[in-house]
Amino acid sequence: MADSRDVLLVDGYNMIGGWPELSKIAENELEEARNRLLFRLADYQAFSGRRVIVVFDAYLVPGLGKSFTQSKVEVHFTKEKETADECIERLVRELSMRRRQIYVATSDMVEQHVIFGQGALRVSARELLIEVEQNEKELQQRLAEDQARSTRNTIGGKLSPDVLQQFERWRRG
Repeated sequence: MADSRDVLLVDGYNMIGGWPELSKIAENELEEARNRLLFRLADYQAFSGRRVIVVFDAYLVPGLGKSFTQSKVEVHFTKEKETADECIERLVRELSMRRRQIYVATSDMVEQHVIFGQGALRVSARELLIEVEQNEKELQQRLAEDQARSTRNTIGGKLSPDVLQQFERWRRG
């Protein structure tokens, strides 16, 4: 069965360069920055319900072009001599259908105009960061509320103290 969820296509290195925390990490540990991006986008995917596909540019790396799934997020490294923008444009064409909205996260103005012409909506790196952070806050808030409510729901909590005392006497014989 085809996946008909809305799709968020992310220009991975564009997000790493546009998110201050990841940009700082990428100065020394590019792989760590990629992993943190994928980790945050996996949480975003689970919370938002959108299908997330991240594209990393491997233009100068011969013979790459691999795809895999990490934490349920699809990850694509472009083929040799293919830019992330070209890959994203191809994916927009392949994934277009009537009841699905496609969003492309990039701060590249030229790419924004191209994908907008193909019917996709654009999200800048800053806008996506704000949305991801809001989702993380909402998730933390929901978890805190669930923990506050999850006090054990035992029968002892519903009985009056004198009935509990009587049961305890019976239990002890």
